[in-house]
Amino acid sequence: MNFPDRKPSAGSSLADWLAWLETLSPKEIDLGLDRVRAVLDRLQLKMPAHLLLVAGTNGKGSSVAMLGALLNAADYSVGSYTSPHLLRYNERVAVAGVPVTDAELVAAFAHVESVREDLSLTYFEYGTLAAMVIFAARDLDAWVLEIGLGGRLDACNAVEPTASLITNVALDHCDWLGSDVETIAVEKAGVMRQGVPTVFGSRQVPQSLLREADKSGANLVLVGRDFDYEANADGSWSWAGQDVTLPGLRRPGMQGEFQLGNAAAVLALVEAAGLESVLDPERVNRVLPHVLLPGRSQEVAAGGARWLLDVAHNPAGAAVLAETLAAAPKSGRTLGIIGILDDKDVEGIARQLNPTIDEWIAVTADSPRAIKSDELARRISNACNRPCRIAESLHQAMENARRDAAENDRILLTGSFFVIGPALGILELYSRPES
Repeated sequence: MNFPDRKPSAGSSLADWLAWLETLSPKEIDLGLDRVRAVLDRLQLKMPAHLLLVAGTNGKGSSVAMLGALLNAADYSVGSYTSPHLLRYNERVAVAGVPVTDAELVAAFAHVESVREDLSLTYFEYGTLAAMVIFAARDLDAWVLEIGLGGRLDACNAVEPTASLITNVALDHCDWLGSDVETIAVEKAGVMRQGVPTVFGSRQVPQSLLREADKSGANLVLVGRDFDYEANADGSWSWAGQDVTLPGLRRPGMQGEFQLGNAAAVLALVEAAGLESVLDPERVNRVLPHVLLPGRSQEVAAGGARWLLDVAHNPAGAAVLAETLAAAPKSGRTLGIIGILDDKDVEGIARQLNPTIDEWIAVTADSPRAIKSDELARRISNACNRPCRIAESLHQAMENARRDAAENDRILLTGSFFVIGPALGILELYSRPES
């Protein structure tokens, strides 16, 4: 990529702004929330009535999508901020589920730059502040902000939430967050505030999370104690909170049993945030079955083949994906195309998925941080004690897979957002009618 020589302006393109932001890397000594809070103070943004933070290792994107859809359906104006994106940066900043325009993002970046002065900001911090500028300008009722990394030092945590959700805690980003679940949980717990409800969405509750809740004085809302859910024999599911009960609900639209847990935690967050009126059973049944998110157990028929796309990029996510694959009826093979970044647990991911994969194909994900396909193939082969093919490119891997796939075979694409995003672009080409 050609980086601009000069700082962009309000008249620059979004591509120029993003290229410039990618060159920014504050010194380690600068890291922390003081800089972001200082810029926020200069921006003087009007905060919304409802500011909801979503943290956790896995399931954040699905949870944000369900939460935003429910609030929108209840006539709340909602801005959602997520990361990373799959195809276009604009996906990260959405109002009523619709990505904002290039012009809005450029204006927001320029506004942040106009007040930043000598304070250094990272790419993610610029993006977070720009999203807040856009949401404040729209005077929205609710902001739903997805924590990008950890919680304690994430830029989204520079504002004060009215309620928070921690979906779960598992091993990921270990170089930054710690090498065990208890240590990582402390980082996630950084979103907690005294007297503010924080929902924890998993039944496996780290002891360190409980200790941090006690220290912070947060109102911790736990599954099995303050809310619960269960799958019913007729294919429906039921949810019970502290004051609201919703029996016989239709299942979420996104595949996988774990999505029941995500949906249950979202409903608990809505109740904990004092938005009980949103939890009308007819509304919940109308909304959740239709919430879909690209790259989350997403099925696509294109190019004469059946594809399944999932952004699983840590062992916990891979384990959930393996359960989904094992539960889905199939009579043919599963070809697994995988690309992984260099800070991920390759062996852990591969071992979780291996029982469900008939043939592995390694690719280099579309990122400077990606493990090269030959190195990835070697590590997968060693971890799973079986061969792993190497593809020169994702496009070649997909072409070879669809050529080799029999009628009942399925092709899995996984390992990274930086595999799924480009794959969606290729599948879009496959779906276009020939001219």
